[in-house]
Amino acid sequence: MKNYLGEFEELVLIMVGICGEEAYGNAIVEAFKKQLDRDVSLSAVHITLYRLEDKGLVKSHYGGATATRGGRRKRLFQITNAGTSLIRDIQDQRQKLWKLFPGLEFRLH
Repeated sequence: MKNYLGEFEELVLIMVGICGEEAYGNAIVEAFKKQLDRDVSLSAVHITLYRLEDKGLVKSHYGGATATRGGRRKRLFQITNAGTSLIRDIQDQRQKLWKLFPGLEFRLH
């Protein structure tokens, strides 16, 4: 059975990969702002991370407690092999469609 992702789920999954070992809620919110100039809510990111975890596309663990967080621990997320595989499949599908779109050229910026 294939996993299908909504646009926001896909972007959050990609941001987890981009953030690497520092993938947690606030870092992902900041990545949206930096990479896409898009404001997203922390609660929407958390809900999506938990949904992706339920689908087996990310896994999580708790980092160490820090004084700057009042002794609370960060819940860190990591993309799984299944998540990476799905992102590759999505990328392949999109590239295939983009090549079929008349007048659309692949551009690197």
